[in-house]
Amino acid sequence: MDSAAATLRKRPLSVHTAGTNGTAAANGNGVGRAGHAAEEQGEPVSPSARLVEDFYIVVVIGIATPVNLPAARAGIEAQLARYPRFRSIQAKDGSGNPRWVPTTVDLDYHIIYPKLDAAAVARDPDRAVEDYVATLSTRPMDESRPLWEFHVLDFPTSEAAATTAIRVHHSLGDGMSLLTLLMACTRSAADPARLPAMPPLPTTRTGAIWETPRPPASAVCLALASWAWSFVLLAWHTVVDVASFFATILFLRDPHTLFKRANHEPGQRKRLVHRALSLDDVKFVKNAMNCTVNDVLVGVTYAALSRYYFRKTGDADTSKEIRVRSILLVNLRPTTSLQACVNMIESGKESHVKWGNELGFIILPFHIGLHDDDPLQYVRKAKKIVDRKKSSLEVVFTHLASEVILKIFGLKAAGAIFHRMISHTTISFSNMIGPVEQVEFCGHPVVFIAPSGYGPPEALTVNFQSYVNTMMVNLAVDEAQFPDPHELLDDFVESLRLIRGAASSVGKNHRND
Repeated sequence: MDSAAATLRKRPLSVHTAGTNGTAAANGNGVGRAGHAAEEQGEPVSPSARLVEDFYIVVVIGIATPVNLPAARAGIEAQLARYPRFRSIQAKDGSGNPRWVPTTVDLDYHIIYPKLDAAAVARDPDRAVEDYVATLSTRPMDESRPLWEFHVLDFPTSEAAATTAIRVHHSLGDGMSLLTLLMACTRSAADPARLPAMPPLPTTRTGAIWETPRPPASAVCLALASWAWSFVLLAWHTVVDVASFFATILFLRDPHTLFKRANHEPGQRKRLVHRALSLDDVKFVKNAMNCTVNDVLVGVTYAALSRYYFRKTGDADTSKEIRVRSILLVNLRPTTSLQACVNMIESGKESHVKWGNELGFIILPFHIGLHDDDPLQYVRKAKKIVDRKKSSLEVVFTHLASEVILKIFGLKAAGAIFHRMISHTTISFSNMIGPVEQVEFCGHPVVFIAPSGYGPPEALTVNFQSYVNTMMVNLAVDEAQFPDPHELLDDFVESLRLIRGAASSVGKNHRND
């Protein structure tokens, strides 16, 4: 980037990013606005948001056409910048508690055109994009301004005509709420007058066991006994999971493997990479195995990590199995349609839309082992473990516990506990659902959506994102720990291929029976 972009603003807050005009916005207006805004009473910053103060979400979006900057700028101003969180900053009130307070949005700061090495771009544009996005993990954001940025890389790659990297501080919202917000700013590519089509909402809740309806009084005794027994299991599983939660904070640590970071130092660079998988193949396995898409994705992750581990370590004992754990993020919001969210915003009821962090999590065991003779074993194990976790209130407890710990012990202690729990596990894992048709963002057709992030003290984060007929696997890895992340992506591709092939054989056997 040019010399102006490298100039630090003369402020106590950290900033060093150039605006679209190539100049560093070192005018000090942000501090003035913050001081004035602190006098106003804004919405309190939630406990969950305060715990993720070092976490960032990065969404890499491929565009099918070169970027039309005036159209993009106008669209961002009219769509994204109108939402309260995207035109607010955090400022402390008279009691020292942080609140969201409104401020002025300067798009010259938020829309960034970096100046990259032309030779590097010409030599390998895909690598140039990847390298630039990796540098974002080492750059702080200016807290005197709304915590979001659009980085426009307006040159073609093997995937798209241009690329945009959207960086958002995690306190503005969790991945699900921010994806919903992003989709509310898009339109259907087939019909720009309407919102994009999303997967249909479930007509019944089939996940949490505590929402299982009671059988009618006329039901046979066995059905009533089974229903009552499910709540006994729910209580027992919750006790076990809560005990494991506290043990993880205190002493229970995953074994050291090549997936686990030895030491975590602030500012360690993360490389964000992605690869497209066939959503049709994932759904084929789901139907053949009578499970969920999430079960299949967890199983594919088991398989990919296992292939990578045994190849890299050269371990000849392929019969062994290593058990590590993942933090699986779970959205606790009630299921709401995209159209319903947009309607509330446009009718002036935007406060009814919850954009913040409404997440719980579960500690999900991951099994590293080879099942070359039966690749479907990965999916069976995943389904068994996920079904077991559904029969527990662990996700509700972890959400409430984080808020209670923060209120009782304060941010510093709660942050230390949260950091310790994550550092004692190995992986972060999530899965999000996207549009089922191509979308346009500010008039630009979107080729792919690849969300990821950085900040957690883990060497590996795995995120899946569906879009049209593609399931994108997104990895955020420590460069020192994973010097070859594209090899791990190859393992995801090969694992799905093998599992899909095995599922095809199952389908043929069923048809022959």
